[in-house]
Amino acid sequence: KQSPAALVHTRLSILDLSPAGHQPMSTPDGRYWIAFNGEIYNFRSLRHDLEKRKGVVFRTGTDTEVILQLYAHDGPAGLERLRGMFAFAIWDELERCCFLARDPLGIKPLYYHQDGQRLIFASEVRALLASERVPKRLCIPGLTSFLLRGHVLEPLTLVQGVRSLPAGCKMTWQDGVVRQRRYWRLEDVLDRRARGVLPTTNANDLNNALDDSIRHHFESDVPVGIFLSGGLDSSSVLSLARRHVPGELHTFSIGFEERQYDESGTARRVAMHYNAKHHEWKMTAREGRELFRSYLNALDQPSVDGFNTYCVSHFARESGTKVVLSGLGGDELFGSYPSFSGVPRLMKMGRALSLAPAAQRLASYLLLKQNFRGSYRRIGDFLSSAPNLRAAYRCYRGLFQESEAAKILRTYRPGFRGPVEEGHLELPESLAALDAREAVSYFELTHYMRSQLLRDSDSMSMAHGLELRVPFVDAPLVETVMGLPPGLRFQAQKRALTNAVGDLPSWLLTEPKRGFSFPLQSWMPGEWKEEFNEVHRTYGAHMPLASWGRPFSLFVLGSWMEQHLGVKPQLEELLEPAGLPEALLSPTDRSSG
Repeated sequence: KQSPAALVHTRLSILDLSPAGHQPMSTPDGRYWIAFNGEIYNFRSLRHDLEKRKGVVFRTGTDTEVILQLYAHDGPAGLERLRGMFAFAIWDELERCCFLARDPLGIKPLYYHQDGQRLIFASEVRALLASERVPKRLCIPGLTSFLLRGHVLEPLTLVQGVRSLPAGCKMTWQDGVVRQRRYWRLEDVLDRRARGVLPTTNANDLNNALDDSIRHHFESDVPVGIFLSGGLDSSSVLSLARRHVPGELHTFSIGFEERQYDESGTARRVAMHYNAKHHEWKMTAREGRELFRSYLNALDQPSVDGFNTYCVSHFARESGTKVVLSGLGGDELFGSYPSFSGVPRLMKMGRALSLAPAAQRLASYLLLKQNFRGSYRRIGDFLSSAPNLRAAYRCYRGLFQESEAAKILRTYRPGFRGPVEEGHLELPESLAALDAREAVSYFELTHYMRSQLLRDSDSMSMAHGLELRVPFVDAPLVETVMGLPPGLRFQAQKRALTNAVGDLPSWLLTEPKRGFSFPLQSWMPGEWKEEFNEVHRTYGAHMPLASWGRPFSLFVLGSWMEQHLGVKPQLEELLEPAGLPEALLSPTDRSSG
């Protein structure tokens, strides 16, 4: 009888480079078939256990076969023993059943679409659209999420009927019926923290957990490089890596002619300190422009970020590297984003103003407008609502004001009147008693990092055939960090991290924090003006004063819509400046029109 299932896989060979490791891969009896994306860092210990406990004879040296045999012998229960980044599907030819799973923290993506009795899944939304079995219809909730945040929060996508399997989830499909369940949740870890049953950890535990994570992330049959920005996170990765790699270590960084964005000197100095072979690219606006169009073509979903990862991935792959480590996740775990101090500060301000008369709220709004620049409209949204962590957090991670988002949505759905609901951004009730910084960390890990940084990092690196690994985004390490008392975990200058690493150069510890950002605000109205002609016509001479993220986001959104859904909005309509937030105005202030 012909099988109703078809699995397709393009392999990036990291373990057992021989043809024996090609996928789809099956068990010897042909019952189970797997398509797997990612790396299992503890596959050797799992393999040894299967050999000893079940007498399994392995035909390859891959982690793919270990997952397959673990499922064949232990079923879905074996999933919770996997340590790594993964998204995979296993087809059971006997039961005519498909099992899908995604790693605990959402490093590897997995999208699916169900149409009656048919299930289609892939690592990219674009692959589902290319199948021509998924209608090219815009998902309004997904678009709303993008406009309010700058990314589409899982499980939504921008395509109606296409969902992301949430992080830490497993799913079974059989006879057209889908069953989905979480097997790991950060909320559960924090709930144990809030109830005092999560084991309390200390600096020595953190040191051991960091060392353990780095050691596992060097599991590879090809050389592993490191993205080095010169910040504390990537420098810590290099320092920890040097403990386990006595030989040559390759590091990669990008610098710029614009000195305020250039950290290449710091990265170079860190690489020299650890005797790494450093590769540096001093990128010009013209070189960036040449890569930008291919970046747009590589976007699986629109994002206000990701171009930096696309460029450094291009550079590393051109240098012959296939695997790199990144310091992504350090800011979210150890509280070094402005949101960790700003959100609690806004909460206090919001409570103080919540009972104030409208005139005082308006005066406060105008004052904040001078200080927050591009985000002042979101500040207005916050001051006009009941003060809560969700609203305060979105002031720092949001993109457009709710009234602006409603206007943009009307260009896609005429007659749309709202209200705009963002959803999916509530702090679980059981966690409300946590330290405010722990709550912010929860949002950063499960929203900004998961649905933007990790998603962009995966698609931008894999576009170049480069595997990007994130040792800070490791479930055992995360649980250890969550067990640290807040006073230890959220120290200034990431002292919890730097003390645990132990041998960072002293001069680096006093360097000011700067994110790995590109000079797009200078490039867009200059060397890139032709690409952004619509944006430039709208903002004109005001571009240097505006927040580049808003016009950039709409340009990227329009490009993605046109390429994948055949829709292109008019940017002039979308970028019209908005007025004061409606809720801040008294009835006599509001226009009768």
